Amino acid sequence: MIYLLEDDSNIRDFVLYALNGQDMEAEGFERPSEFWAALSQRMPDLLLLDIMLPEEDGMEILRKLRAKPDTRRLPVIMLTAKDTEFDRVLGLDEGADDYVAKPFSMLELVSRIRAVLRRAGGTAADFRLGRLYISPEKHQVQVDGQDVALTLKEFELLRILLENRGRVLTRTQLQDHVWGYEFDGESRTVDVHIRTLRQKLGACGEIIETVRGVGYKIGDGK
Repeated sequence: MIYLLEDDSNIRDFVLYALNGQDMEAEGFERPSEFWAALSQRMPDLLLLDIMLPEEDGMEILRKLRAKPDTRRLPVIMLTAKDTEFDRVLGLDEGADDYVAKPFSMLELVSRIRAVLRRAGGTAADFRLGRLYISPEKHQVQVDGQDVALTLKEFELLRILLENRGRVLTRTQLQDHVWGYEFDGESRTVDVHIRTLRQKLGACGEIIETVRGVGYKIGDGK
């Protein structure tokens, strides 16, 4: 279960819809009082926490969580419009596991949630798809039990496609996630890496489908 404490109903509804679409059980709260009431009934696996909230500041909520023995290790990702270096450092120093500034990409947010949950031991890190095995934690890929050597970019491409299995990812989405938002290269960079990745995966390379004019996906039926 993921809790989201966000007073903007548009952002809250959008994030909850996206998380549920990724088979992540999530529940949202507008006010801190609602969050504290729910927390007394059920401990989530992770909290997405806004800073500027009614009733109580998000940083104060984070401090209270870190001061309580039962919530000290609760994974927390800050979601906030406060995006200066000082704000980020403050949030991380206060105990946040990650800090995501608004506006944000849902693709990036889902990836960060998975990463934090993996570090916390809250979710299985490995994928098995037919003859293909990938362990993000070990940074290992195998086909038919044999190791496949991938570059970091190739590995990240494969991982993000598997994490979004059944969903088409555009070249821009893949480029933003793997190379970062500052990357100013051509979209052909993604195509070249996908082609090399398919070659290295051999018979399993066909699981990566090209959606003409859009991007790539790994289908549900593979």
